[in-house]
Amino acid sequence: MEDPRAHIAAIGAALAAGRLIPYLGPGLLELQAGAQALPASSEALARMLNAKVTVPLRARSQLSATAQYIENYKHRKTLTGLMSQAFATHWPPTALHLGLAAVAPPLIVDTWYDQVMEAALREGCAAGERGQERGQGWGQVQGLSQTEHFGRWTGAYDASGQPVEDAASEHWRTLLYKPIGGVSPAGNYLVSDTDYVEVLTVIDIQLPIPEPVKRLRSGRDFLFLGCRFNDPLPRTFARQIMKRSGDRHWAVIAGDLSPKEARFLAEQRITRIDLPLAQFVEQLFAQQAFAEHPFAAQATQASAVAAA
Repeated sequence: MEDPRAHIAAIGAALAAGRLIPYLGPGLLELQAGAQALPASSEALARMLNAKVTVPLRARSQLSATAQYIENYKHRKTLTGLMSQAFATHWPPTALHLGLAAVAPPLIVDTWYDQVMEAALREGCAAGERGQERGQGWGQVQGLSQTEHFGRWTGAYDASGQPVEDAASEHWRTLLYKPIGGVSPAGNYLVSDTDYVEVLTVIDIQLPIPEPVKRLRSGRDFLFLGCRFNDPLPRTFARQIMKRSGDRHWAVIAGDLSPKEARFLAEQRITRIDLPLAQFVEQLFAQQAFAEHPFAAQATQASAVAAA
């Protein structure tokens, strides 16, 4: 197996220099002890919804189909309420979230509905000299359901959760982009078949991708953490979000890859790092490049405990 240390060193250098975009998936919740209360996969979320509403057998195993049934037969408000219940638990940021917030990259992509990355940023972890040079504060842009926000693809919110104009992102040192929405601050969710059909119809022409994201991704590389690519939806979103970006990307995925995952990584020129997430986090933030960030030291300590 290829020694990952050289790749981790390159990732650390790129992250410290603001040239790397962390792309977070639901698997990051597995880093948090006791986070089983939050669904850490689309399958787990589908099971939680099925426990609240009786869904036909043919739809139970697929999240978007489960959500579509609830939307059709119990109303969209019921679906939104159940989603908010599923992610209502407030978990403290994981070691990785704390480290990323301390480094304050210009763009973080978060493809799950939880608010853990938001909590890390809200606690002030993104403060630092390099961040101050780029601008003040942070904010987020979330994907919006056309069922609830017809004609609007995204909504922008400042650090306090208040809606703002898209232009406000020009002044944020870190933009948190949540393409399928999130529980906070407004309970926006792309989750049903209808939600995804609307987006996928135009995603090839980049219409749902916010302009600030297009600008910030240019020339930068991506680091995929907590992501799996067995299903078409995560592959499609990743492929479209990373368009016109840099030419060197990484994904931390331990264990066996499915054939579809292997093909996707090869197609997108993504180097796979076969390490458990906790071990990767410990090695990443132990590098000298992050010695100036106090929260990165906390991340290293917490990751060592998680890996033990």
